[in-house]
Amino acid sequence: MGLRPWQWCLMVMVVFSGRLCSGWLVSFLVFLIERNFMLREKVLYFVYGLRKSIQSCIWLALVLLAWTCMFDAQVHQNNKVVKRVSQLLVAVLVGAIIWLVKIVLVKTLASSFHVRTYFDRMKESVFHHYILDALSGPPMDELLWEQHKPMQGSKSLPTKWKDAKEMMRSKKYGSRKLDMEKLKELSKESPASIWSLKRLMNFIRSSSLSTISKTVDEFGKAESEITSEWEARTTAKRIFRNVAKRGAKYIEEEDLARFLKRNEIHAIFPLFEGALETGRITKSSFRNWVVRAYFERKALAHSLNDTKTAVQQLHKMASAIVTVVIFVVFLLLMGLATPKVVAFVITQMVVLGVIFHNTCKTIFDCIIFVFVMHPFDIGDRCKVDGVQMIVEEMNILTTVFLRYDMEKIYYPNSALLSKPISNFYRSPEMWDTIPFTIDASTPIESINALKKATQSYIDSKPNHWNSKHSFIVKDIEDLNTMKMALCVQHTINHQNIGERNLRLTDLILELKKNFENLGIKYHLLPQEVHLTQFNINNSPKPTPS
Repeated sequence: MGLRPWQWCLMVMVVFSGRLCSGWLVSFLVFLIERNFMLREKVLYFVYGLRKSIQSCIWLALVLLAWTCMFDAQVHQNNKVVKRVSQLLVAVLVGAIIWLVKIVLVKTLASSFHVRTYFDRMKESVFHHYILDALSGPPMDELLWEQHKPMQGSKSLPTKWKDAKEMMRSKKYGSRKLDMEKLKELSKESPASIWSLKRLMNFIRSSSLSTISKTVDEFGKAESEITSEWEARTTAKRIFRNVAKRGAKYIEEEDLARFLKRNEIHAIFPLFEGALETGRITKSSFRNWVVRAYFERKALAHSLNDTKTAVQQLHKMASAIVTVVIFVVFLLLMGLATPKVVAFVITQMVVLGVIFHNTCKTIFDCIIFVFVMHPFDIGDRCKVDGVQMIVEEMNILTTVFLRYDMEKIYYPNSALLSKPISNFYRSPEMWDTIPFTIDASTPIESINALKKATQSYIDSKPNHWNSKHSFIVKDIEDLNTMKMALCVQHTINHQNIGERNLRLTDLILELKKNFENLGIKYHLLPQEVHLTQFNINNSPKPTPS
């Protein structure tokens, strides 16, 4: 074919080194995009998801370009081998481009799962992990002394050897402070880069809630983890004894100062019940916080894993369709099939689509529900058909709910598509209404005193109740009944239904105490009662014989 040796060398270099060069080019493009602050979430999500496909397309384009430049137009037309190889390269490149378009479409549907949906929850989970890990280990002053104390019976090692030895020990036994500081820095990053998001997702998925110090390695795997509610309660008792003074029944700020920084102490105090009011953390409030952190971590890990499964299912469905399309296009470009054969195949596929019309419509509706509407996540408390349930599993075709009596209910996503769904987890601070009835003759002074007493109680619980509240008079019936209601706003939503019920119970008992102290009662109107005497023994007396 009259080719020069340097042309063959160029072709071989492009084939074997083109992918490497295309990888460098894609990495450089990713680096340039990552420097742009405004494009660090959505664009980076797509760039990192598409870079392998883009690299393959660039590599194949370079190979096709080099192959085309090696021959003139006459050789391409007359030589069958060159023509076939050219057709093959074009077909493979077109197939790679179609595959790239498929990934773009799937990423567009799945982007809501990975970019912002879970990042706030992951930041909170990592922060709780960091706090538990810090409180379960030795105090900061002892930890620093352990790191800097000289080794007895050994000479001082050079700096490089020290660094190497510390690195080896870190890989073998784990380094708590360094790794947790890295994770804390990742959790504080805002807006979140896809690298940080990926690290956090891997960390959440790969481990449970570890608490023992010096056990967490670089990838978040722990030797001692909380895997059940009983272990969470037991660990809470052990950490409480580690932080509190000997024999103390509560933790004070000076106890936490031995393990945490001041800003971290101020950040965790509102997490414990009654800590802001008293300045102390009781055993029960600390135990409840550890249990809540465990359940939130468990729900989040389950959520991330199920999300990955849903995305994989979508990828498999799209890959099956795109594979057929690529095969047909390949046959056309290679000249192995005529347009009539392709038209026949397409006609048969259309017939199959008509036959399975309902199934295709159901799958399409489920994809829209899961990836576009996405009304809930794993662990969210929702209300469907008037029943409160927690989302246990979320797949493409079905969603599994857990009812209040721990009964699992399977809902088809196509049915949920047309139902109104209340999501408590995504709701802001929610309201509650407490209706009650008093006597219409109750003095206005007593009602005003009730308002002041209720105001004082709500102000004394800033961690439980918002200062916004109101007394509403609904109606007066029969001149003796006054129907009223107390509307209060929680500092939480109703995701944690147990906590909400406890707060509501305390408020209702406080109202009852105020009713008794102020003499506020409800009296029924006097009722007219008619008494009638009946002679029970009406039978005639027997006559003596």
